[in-house]
Amino acid sequence: MRTLRRYLGREIVAATSLALVAFLALFAFFDLLAELDEVGRAGYRLKHALIYVVLSLPSRAYEVFPIAALIGTLFALTQLARNSEITVMRTAGLSTPRALLLLVQVGLLFSAFSFALGEYVAPPLDRAAQKWRLRGSTSAMPQELRSGYWVRDGRLFVNSQRVQPDRGLEGVRVYELDADKRLVSLTDAARGDYVPGRGWRLVDVVQTRFLGDRTEVISLPSYQWKSELTPEMLSVVMLVPERMSLRALWGYIQHLQDNHQKTGRHEVALWKKLVFPFASIVMMCLALPFAFIHHRSGGVGAKVLLGVVIGMTFHLLSGLFTNLGIINDWPAPISALAPSLLFLLITGLMLWWVDRR
Repeated sequence: MRTLRRYLGREIVAATSLALVAFLALFAFFDLLAELDEVGRAGYRLKHALIYVVLSLPSRAYEVFPIAALIGTLFALTQLARNSEITVMRTAGLSTPRALLLLVQVGLLFSAFSFALGEYVAPPLDRAAQKWRLRGSTSAMPQELRSGYWVRDGRLFVNSQRVQPDRGLEGVRVYELDADKRLVSLTDAARGDYVPGRGWRLVDVVQTRFLGDRTEVISLPSYQWKSELTPEMLSVVMLVPERMSLRALWGYIQHLQDNHQKTGRHEVALWKKLVFPFASIVMMCLALPFAFIHHRSGGVGAKVLLGVVIGMTFHLLSGLFTNLGIINDWPAPISALAPSLLFLLITGLMLWWVDRR
């Protein structure tokens, strides 16, 4: 079994690596084409576009890795079937449960790689890509709303017109409410910079206090604003939840809960990050029934194309269940697990059908 596991593992890893490289080359080409529309605008040059695309590749690799694992496994096993090696293995006593066990053992390595890629490599490089893109264009981050970005911090509602690449704030306005939700003070600042351990340092501050029947206006060159908000929390405006790390997602979910805000999308993203590495194992197991079918029923090219279709279907269903879960307030584990469980069920039915033939 150990020799067979190494042999299968070597073939699957080689084929999966080839499929992953092909996917990354394809995505890099299309991403670069999309960036070319911005080249020449506001100081954005070709080198900025190239570096942005390269820094974004780990996130692309993380997203397509289960599909690459499916295609790689399908290609490797189909090649073994064409050479009658699968038939020899089956004759020598390789049962379906043992074959599944071999694939799961190889798949666990893929899952570990996928987790490390999505947790430690892709998120920081994706943030670096966004920063590089913004610095290259010498422009601030585009606004999420016409009025800018809004964040809640307890009884404070914070509005920033722009979030700079260094995660500094420009055009800051802080609304402070009392327990009865009445406006207590309004603070305007030209800029805000985060000082670790001390909060935010606001510059060119004009603070208006509402004191019953009168108002009091104070102008300050700088003002230290103590807040639980950190640049890491504000970085969510640069990354979609699916591209954030587990640690960042968990911290932001806690922040939203503390401020009585909805956490549905981020909870689904958190569970997807936990489940997604194991999608590679499901995809690899799905390739096994096709390997057990005699090779005359379809060539290698046809089965690889089928793998692409199945992989894209899984990707689309994953997005569909995510959106349905957010819209209908489904429990986050159900939204995240449903696609993998569905394909696992299909795998079991296909293996049962193949064994009965």
